Amino acid sequence: MTRLRNVIKSTALKSLWLSVVFAISLPAFAMTLQQAMTALPSAKTEGMVGEQPNGYLGIVQNTPQAENIARLINEARRAEYARLAKENNIAVTDVEAMAGQKAIARTQRGHYILLDGKWLQKR
Repeated sequence: MTRLRNVIKSTALKSLWLSVVFAISLPAFAMTLQQAMTALPSAKTEGMVGEQPNGYLGIVQNTPQAENIARLINEARRAEYARLAKENNIAVTDVEAMAGQKAIARTQRGHYILLDGKWLQKR
């Protein structure tokens, strides 16, 4: 019985320790929109993310950093597209399509764009 109590205590302490370590390290994994916007140019240069015809960033290299950048920026874009659609009394999909065309046109040479379902480096 004493051995069982020691095992339970040891397991509880390990769980508590892991929870504390996770809570402390969580801010290191979290990224703000401002940080994502700052990281975007290098993420594009490194081929991690690219522009899509639907107006949103796509993930070229599936990494946690690429996912965070794309998620945060796409959330901001989605909100802005909804605002513009409402303000101009047009469909959000129309705003997305126009934004996608502009983003692809402005994409720098060597960065990735999604065309016909394939990631290509813009020439």
